[in-house]
Amino acid sequence: MQVRYAEPRDADAIEGIRVRGWQAAYRHVFPPTKLDAMPRDGARWRDRLLNPEPGFEILLAVEGDETVAFASLHTYDDEPQTALIGAFYVDPDHWQRGVGATLLKRAEVRLSERYRTAVLWVLEENHRARGFYEAAGWAPDGGAETNERLGVSARELRYRKRLSSSRSRE
Repeated sequence: MQVRYAEPRDADAIEGIRVRGWQAAYRHVFPPTKLDAMPRDGARWRDRLLNPEPGFEILLAVEGDETVAFASLHTYDDEPQTALIGAFYVDPDHWQRGVGATLLKRAEVRLSERYRTAVLWVLEENHRARGFYEAAGWAPDGGAETNERLGVSARELRYRKRLSSSRSRE
C-alpha cells in the first residue's frame, strides 16, 4: 500500500469512498433508503483540492491503481496548535486489513510536523470507529455536538490525541 497526497483527479474516488463508507457504517443510525440514495459528486473535493485553504491536504491510501482510503487534514479553527482530521474513511471492502491503521499513523506523523495535538469528530453511535480510534491512542475530550444529517439528529463526540513531535523521534 502506498500513501500519497491527493490531486484533483482523485476527487471522484474520494467521494465514492465517503459514500460507500456512510452506506456501510451508518445503517443503524440513518435511514437505509436515504443512505442508498446518497448522490456521488466529487466536485466539492475537486474544488477543495484545486483551491485549498491554508493547512488543508488529503492523504490517500492506494493499492495498485485503486484508492482505498483517505484522510482530510486541516488546521482546527478554534486552536491554532491543533490539527483536525476532518474526514477519515476506508472503503468497506478494505476494512480489517490494516489500511486504516497505516493511514492514520501516516496522518499523525504528517500533522506532528506542524501541530502539537489533533482532534477528530466521530458519531457517538459509531462504535466500530470509536474502538479503532481508541486503540490508536485517541480519547474523547468532552466535546460533543448534535448535527442533523439525512433527517436524523446524530450526536458526535470530539476525540483528541497529543502528537509526537518530529524532534522527539530523532
